[in-house]
Amino acid sequence: MPTGVAIRDPRQQLFDAAERILLRDGANALTSRAVTAEAGVAKGVLHRHFADFDAFLAELVRERIRRLEGLGTALNESAGTGTVTGNLTGALVDLFDPVATSVVGLVIARDELRARLRAAGSAGIPLMGEAAAVLAAYLTAERDLGRIAPDADVSVLAPTLLGAAHLLHADREAGAPDRETVRRTVTAVVAGAVSA
Repeated sequence: MPTGVAIRDPRQQLFDAAERILLRDGANALTSRAVTAEAGVAKGVLHRHFADFDAFLAELVRERIRRLEGLGTALNESAGTGTVTGNLTGALVDLFDPVATSVVGLVIARDELRARLRAAGSAGIPLMGEAAAVLAAYLTAERDLGRIAPDADVSVLAPTLLGAAHLLHADREAGAPDRETVRRTVTAVVAGAVSA
């Protein structure tokens, strides 16, 4: 890109480029050079907005974590409506869009990225820990409404659902599972706890 040409929202342009690389080539292909080339900007643009490449990646993941807030709000608003299994299935399908699944792989693959995210308050596997909290909040709301057994351990159910759904989505070659496969998995995980 020529010097002096204004770039509209360079941070978002870089994030979008990183997501395209993750989807197309996977986490191992994600380098600062690949991101700036994909974005069509000089390498210095990334370093003007982020201290280093890991700072860029940490912000990319934090952006995905922020998106969970909307999912969590919608899921909590669904408590008491529809079926618990249906609500969880929809949330897990939405949660594990192809970019989010690739971001989880990125977090798992990069030790420095995980360390930065944990220093910023994430626990366990960043993004997955926050997603488990979203599911636990919903399951707690459903338990309070009597649609889940009063003795159901939501602190175990939530990560179990999340781990099972992640395994369904993690195979880049096979592609995303169909909704029915996710529903069957959710049904199996919550079978002993759901009363509605």
